[in-house]
Amino acid sequence: MLTVTEQAQEQIANYFKENEIKPIRVFLSSGCGGRQIALALDAAKPEDAVFEFAGIQYLVEKSFLAQAQPIEIDFVGHGFKVSSSLQLGDGGGCSGCGSSEGCCS
Repeated sequence: MLTVTEQAQEQIANYFKENEIKPIRVFLSSGCGGRQIALALDAAKPEDAVFEFAGIQYLVEKSFLAQAQPIEIDFVGHGFKVSSSLQLGDGGGCSGCGSSEGCCS
């Protein structure tokens, strides 16, 4: 299950007023801050579950959805917050980001 709050729907609608409407992919990303759920514009694939809110399609790979649901997209302050049942605060990422010993240098 995927939900998109009214605040997030409003912000996304504002973005698409000046940009071509494309589906939004919800996916697991890894980086210096560890694992997090991210959003990106993308095209649908056969392995995706497709949800629609206010005329915008949201894509989630079915295998990821099975692990992460329920997923909620919200808009808080100045950015999007994507939450799920996954425990992502596992200390992943790098310890020396930006240093010569870090994975992000």
